[in-house]
Amino acid sequence: MSTLDRYDSLVLEKLRSRGEAWIVGGWVRDSLSGLRPKELDIATTLEPDEVRSIFPRSIMVGERFGTVRVRLDEVSDKDAMWEVTTLRTDGGYGDGRRPDNVEFGKEIEEDLSRRDFTINAMAVDKKGLVIDPHGGMADLESGVVRSVGDPEKRISEDGLRTIRAFRFLEKGELGVRRLDRSLNEAISANLGMLDKVSRERIWSELKCILGGQNCGKIIEMMVENGIMEKILPDISVNLVVSLCQNHLVNLALICSKEEVCGSELVEKLDVLLRLSNDEASSIKFLHGCRGIELDHSDGSIRRFRAALPIFRQREVIDYCIGMGIEHKQFKRSLEITEDLKKGNSPMIDGNMLSEHTGLNPGKRLGRLKAWLHRIQIEKDMDDASELLTMADQLDWLESDPEEWPILSWP
Repeated sequence: MSTLDRYDSLVLEKLRSRGEAWIVGGWVRDSLSGLRPKELDIATTLEPDEVRSIFPRSIMVGERFGTVRVRLDEVSDKDAMWEVTTLRTDGGYGDGRRPDNVEFGKEIEEDLSRRDFTINAMAVDKKGLVIDPHGGMADLESGVVRSVGDPEKRISEDGLRTIRAFRFLEKGELGVRRLDRSLNEAISANLGMLDKVSRERIWSELKCILGGQNCGKIIEMMVENGIMEKILPDISVNLVVSLCQNHLVNLALICSKEEVCGSELVEKLDVLLRLSNDEASSIKFLHGCRGIELDHSDGSIRRFRAALPIFRQREVIDYCIGMGIEHKQFKRSLEITEDLKKGNSPMIDGNMLSEHTGLNPGKRLGRLKAWLHRIQIEKDMDDASELLTMADQLDWLESDPEEWPILSWP
């Protein structure tokens, strides 16, 4: 069992000074699996107002459902929070997403019975003993994801569980679990439940899957089950790629069969998954790299480093590896290329260039400045006067400035 840090222990101690509290959910599952738990979720007999009285800086994120995100006065990091939920039983799920009503309770076993899968339906008490009324430990041992009770009923309560089941197949370095046969059949028979789930929630779960160490195998299982076709209709999922642990790169890779431009692919994915602007930008850029041949010349390497932020450079390398594009020489060149003598900033400003060429401020002057900046980067120049002289050798008097090269990659 993993060890709690002092702040985790302090939150539990404060709750237990007024009532009972248990560690539940992912922390218990991952700890018993030999994985490093990511966050601590707590179930308590205390109701939300009582929890807030102990932690005045708490955020009431789901008071109706008994959920409070507590913050400690002893911790200055405003993002450090612990999710605390009152023991409860759920009423019907009329909308297939959330319970119509809840009743707060006092019995941990009753609370665990409402949870989705057996490996998530365990708790640890104040003595460190595991409470496991549904055989979660045995399922962890045998590597199976099984529903708590009737799988059809569990899925009817929240259609997102059709995807969540696959997320919990991930075991990191330990490989993957398997779906219980009855659960797998229930998922296949109830894919229509996803129609009731928001695109944002679907993307949130899919991101977790695509960021896992064994996501390639899990995505393949999702294709076999039919759920990927439901999530990404009319997109042919590419399974002949090598996935990494970057969810955006992996999304671009599995969509790489799409014979459309990056903008069109992003438009389609945005309808299906509600991508953020940053996510859409990454997918659009990477999709444009599908048939690229990586030029490892000095000039190309310098442009790559100057034009792209570090995170985008990493995405490109991971994408090319995943697509099977030859990349080894490019990576070696990237590693040995020295930093630019004058950095990434242009040596020549608009006033200098206007005085030298006689051009008035405007589009032509701006594009010429960008052209010279590209030359500066490619040749690693450090003499502004020499760079200005190069302007005299460029065909900028009559040619169309829209056709002039600028600092970009590829």
